[in-house]
Amino acid sequence: MSSLTSIALAVFAPLLAVPFIGFCKTRPNFREAVILLTGLVVFICIINLIDEVAGGARPSLELWEIFPGLSLVFTLEPLGMLFAGLASFLWIVTTVYSIGYMRGHKERNQTRFYIYFAIAISSALGVAFAGNMLTLFVFYEILTISTFPLVTHSGSDEAKRAGRIYLGILIGTSIFLQLTAIIWTWALAGTLDFTVGGILTNKVSSGLSGLLIAMYVFGVGKAALMPFHKWLPAAMVAPTPVSALLHAVAVVKAGVFTVLKVTIYIFGIENLASLGSSVWLQYIAAATILIASLVALNKDNLKARLAYSTVSQLSYIVLGAMMANSIGLLGGAIHIVMHAFGKITLFFCAGAIMVASHKSEISQMYGLGRKMPITFICFFIASLSIIGLPPLGGMWSKWYLTLAAAENNAHTFIAVLMISSLLNVAYLLPIVARGFFFEAKDEPERDIDNHKNIDNAGGVGIKGDAVCSKQWNFYGLNEAPLPSVFAIVLTTISCVVLFFCADVIYHFVTPLTTGGV
Repeated sequence: MSSLTSIALAVFAPLLAVPFIGFCKTRPNFREAVILLTGLVVFICIINLIDEVAGGARPSLELWEIFPGLSLVFTLEPLGMLFAGLASFLWIVTTVYSIGYMRGHKERNQTRFYIYFAIAISSALGVAFAGNMLTLFVFYEILTISTFPLVTHSGSDEAKRAGRIYLGILIGTSIFLQLTAIIWTWALAGTLDFTVGGILTNKVSSGLSGLLIAMYVFGVGKAALMPFHKWLPAAMVAPTPVSALLHAVAVVKAGVFTVLKVTIYIFGIENLASLGSSVWLQYIAAATILIASLVALNKDNLKARLAYSTVSQLSYIVLGAMMANSIGLLGGAIHIVMHAFGKITLFFCAGAIMVASHKSEISQMYGLGRKMPITFICFFIASLSIIGLPPLGGMWSKWYLTLAAAENNAHTFIAVLMISSLLNVAYLLPIVARGFFFEAKDEPERDIDNHKNIDNAGGVGIKGDAVCSKQWNFYGLNEAPLPSVFAIVLTTISCVVLFFCADVIYHFVTPLTTGGV
């Protein structure tokens, strides 16, 4: 298979699968088989491209020439391949998880859920493969629009309100700030093509550079930099698989991925460092890291706590980009992967707890670890990765970001990273402690999420859209359905494996900061 065929198939195969997903509405097993097969095809296509990109090739596929010098085009490079490989692999894992969660939680409109999920993945891969800023912007917007129905999936008033916040912030920032910055860049540089060294090098003053980089960073609302972060906690009303993949991987990572692309290809790290125009944004990112962690510490709802944790963790990547040195960018790129596996595991565990126990508040989880030991052990391991302790993958990204701060003599940011890790300990590990070391409290269970929307007949008769799946009850354990448990264990093991494979990621993305094209 040629590289151009692999690119096209990777991006558009999920769209081609949409009619088949819809056709299998009354046959959920076939529907999910179609999704898994499509995910496998996409992942194989991306694997087929890795060796070529690692060898220095940069294959390009032009979709549409709007006018001379400006096209919608896909061009492969290491950072995009890293994001694409991550999103495609975790789409498969999340689909397996969703089979257990959506059925066990008796969610309505499951076919609609999977259709928009496929469209969202297609757009995320379009972002990953974008060869210029215009292409990235187009697929960035498609990603926003396609995930809106996922955020509002339950149809409740709360979900509709969250959807308005979600769409308002993300569309508003991208149109008024990011698009304006893109047009301004085109006027200054005469091109929007991603070029190592930056297309704005020697074309903007320090003051104008500072204004443009601010418009890009705040215009990329998906990066959730304060004060444009409210959409992410609001979107936690969505089903947990949406929270897990789209808000731990595809959506938020599209945001910080864009920040890295802008830093490397629009401004250039050497140019940005010499101008010093991003220094103040480093302090904004550092403040976001600490403030979001403090907010997370005070949230009793588990998904809300994880949401604010994500706001904090995303700013690690923004901080790495704004420090404008090679090691900071590499640390940010590595953190995209490490945080994705750690955080998706935590969201998976939160969803498993909701399905198995109908509990969503941390204060309700006393003694729950004894009934769900697999889930809580996995939560513990993923928490250690987020904290940054060895032998978990999350250690390496924090290590490189600390080295980047040391290279810039930015001791304040070293302190921020250390304090943040301590705050990670404070808001994550007590959850595990409550589950294992405290006796369960006698309290009535509360219905959560969209159980109130479940058909009284148990959902079996809703044209295949709400098929029940039994919880995994084994020797007194009360875990979530087996497919969900399998996905949790797989991502947890990945957190450990990544500790020993970080050098592979490091060497793969190094050409971005050494002049490689």
